[in-house]
Amino acid sequence: MPQPFRGSGPLTPQRTLGILACLLGVLLIAFLVGLSFGSVPIPFSHVLGTLTGSESVTETERTIILDIRLPRLILALLVGAGLSVAGVVFQALLRNPLAEPYVLGISSGGTVGAIIAIGFSVGASNITTPLASFLGAGAVMLLVYSIAHRRGQLDTYTLLLAGVMVGAFFNAAVLVIIAVFNQELRNAFLWLMGNLSSASMDSIVVVAPPLLVGCILLLLHARHYNLIATGDETAMQLGVEVPRIKRLSYLLASLITGLVVSVSGVIGFVGLIIPHICRMLFGPDHRLLLPASFLVGGSFLIVADIVSRTLIAPTEIPVGAVTAAIGAPLFVYLLKKS
Repeated sequence: MPQPFRGSGPLTPQRTLGILACLLGVLLIAFLVGLSFGSVPIPFSHVLGTLTGSESVTETERTIILDIRLPRLILALLVGAGLSVAGVVFQALLRNPLAEPYVLGISSGGTVGAIIAIGFSVGASNITTPLASFLGAGAVMLLVYSIAHRRGQLDTYTLLLAGVMVGAFFNAAVLVIIAVFNQELRNAFLWLMGNLSSASMDSIVVVAPPLLVGCILLLLHARHYNLIATGDETAMQLGVEVPRIKRLSYLLASLITGLVVSVSGVIGFVGLIIPHICRMLFGPDHRLLLPASFLVGGSFLIVADIVSRTLIAPTEIPVGAVTAAIGAPLFVYLLKKS
């Protein structure tokens, strides 16, 4: 596992608050830049004027900022933060640095559900597609959990293997479904590559509360993850109810992943890269690692979304392709460095 840089120092409340305040500042800057940049550039003064209710802003600018970019950036923040937190938790539970939110096959179940809804064109796509995706992700979550839950305990090795195998099966199912519903290939591939263009305040209102509650509940168990990382037996000797913590954490992290997939499709590398970056910068203590990953993950996906909208504007690149283009070489660099 990557180690924190030498100047990280002991974790104190003052240091924790200072780091999180700086990361929050970076997140706010990225958010404002995202509101300003796009296929139609809008000056920062007009962005601030829109947010403060100034009358000097044109109606077109107000519509672009409030109805298009604001929901999209909020969704990017939630998706990036949720994937990063889930990645930290899965790496702690599985004690595997390559673990990430999609490794347990949840994304493939969500993708199957979404593509079936797209293929059958059931109802309004902005409602039924996310719902079908979440149901598919939930079904895979329960299937993998039932396979790995034996004799009252959650076997992490079986969990990992079951997730990989179930994910491979459903990935094959995705290809079959796409071949059957070839008239909807474009929408299906957008889902597979990750897409934030369908963001709306309605979907955010539905997804944000359970996602944020899940992240908070995981953060409350940060001390337990520090002990579990040293080994299950050691953690149990120190009073941690390891089976209960593992079950709860798996279900919460899987719920977050399912929610994310349901509104954005499959956006790779965020849940793998961000925990490693934060661990290298701030150390392995989950009391700081979890909230730092939340903020850095949100900032990272906002920046990736800005790139996806502006690099070859007015054509938009799927944000999942941008995160892969950034994440793959960055992960190779981290491997070489550590």
